[in-house]
Order: sequence, then structure tokens, then C-alpha cells
Amino acid sequence: MKPDPSLPTPPRRSRGLVFPGLLLLAVAGAAFVLRRPLLMSAPACRAGRWHTCFGTFNGVLLMTLVALPLSALVVWALAHRRRRAGAASPWRTSLAEVGVVHGTVPFLWMTMMPGGAEPGTAPARVSLVPLRDLVTMGPLGIAGNLLVFAALGFFAPMRWAALASVPRILALGAGCSALVETAQYVLRLDRVSSVDDVLVNATGAALAALASRRWWRGPARPTADDRPGAAYARAG
Repeated sequence: MKPDPSLPTPPRRSRGLVFPGLLLLAVAGAAFVLRRPLLMSAPACRAGRWHTCFGTFNGVLLMTLVALPLSALVVWALAHRRRRAGAASPWRTSLAEVGVVHGTVPFLWMTMMPGGAEPGTAPARVSLVPLRDLVTMGPLGIAGNLLVFAALGFFAPMRWAALASVPRILALGAGCSALVETAQYVLRLDRVSSVDDVLVNATGAALAALASRRWWRGPARPTADDRPGAAYARAG
């Protein structure tokens, strides 16, 4: 017996649309909050002043949002390639891979920008006392540090089963952050290499992993197509 098309959509299909909807809502919210600085950078980018696009925080955020359609296209191409090859969970795997790169590389780029006016000549500064620099960071600085490895913490457990654990993501975020702070010290970017940056960055990765826990907690289903509602479409 075939299901009656007049019946309402199964509730599982609606639940499957929650993740794309939340992701779209998060992007729209970020664009709304950052609309003023992004609009300030847009004319310079259109004029070809690439230093403004890639050499300032506002410009990097603008280019990150502009590149979203390209990232979505890459997700589609990878998912269809995996689907034809019969891979399990092609859409989730492709989204996780692209999400890690798209959400992490821009923040790493910004952390490697010079922090002062004398990069290369200013003496390297190190702060090894925990929680001492949190006051000087301010709310905006803390929020920015929480986002540095948030995409890594959110998508990595969905892609690699070995990382499907909050403590492991916390350790991964701390290790990656320690490497970034070491690079800032070695390259003399006129920044303070602080242990508080490592703590906040790792915390952001762990919180993001908790936010995506419902998508990586259980084992992946051995299906060739994991798009929301795909099973109902095949059944019809």
C-alpha cells in the first residue's frame, strides 16, 4: 500500500529540517549584528582595495559571508559525489568537512594578523597567569575567542567518530589554540600570547560540541542518502 499523499508530513521530516533551519538562522543573526561594520568594508572591497578585505577584521568577516554560496556549492558537489559512490551519510559528512574549513580558517586568519603597529620588531609578550587577561579582553574579546574554534568543535564530531566526545574536543581546541599562541610568539605579531586565550578558545570548541551533540551522539545510519525526508520520498 502506498501512503496517501493527502496525509500530513511525518513528524520525523520536520525534525530533520531543524538543523538547516538553525544554521540559516545563526547566519542571518550574525549578518544582522555585524551589518554596520560589514557595510563599511563593502565599498572598499568593491573598489579592489584587497588589504581592506583581507587585512581587517571587518573585511574578513564580510568575505566569510560572501563565500557562503561557494561553500554551499562545494557541499552539494561533495555530497552528490559521495552519494553516487554509495557512501554513508554523504550530506552530513560533506557539510561537516566544509563547515570546519569555512568556519575556522577566517578566525585563524584574524588571529594571525598583527595586533599592534610594530609587528616583527615589538618584543614578544607572554601571559601565563590563568584568568588574569579575561578582564582586559572585555565581552567582545571573549566572544571572539569563543568563536575561533567553535566551527571545529561543532562539526568535527559529526565527521570523525574518534572526536565524538566533549573532552576530546576540549583537548583538541586547547592544542590548536596553543599552537596559534606559539606561532604568534615566534612570528612576533605584536600580540600577547596568553594562557587565557587557550582556555577561552578551548571552551568555545567544547560548547559548540555540546550544541551539535544530538547529531553526533548516536551512530551514523548506513544509508546512502541522509537528506531530510529522503526516505519518505523514496517510499512514495
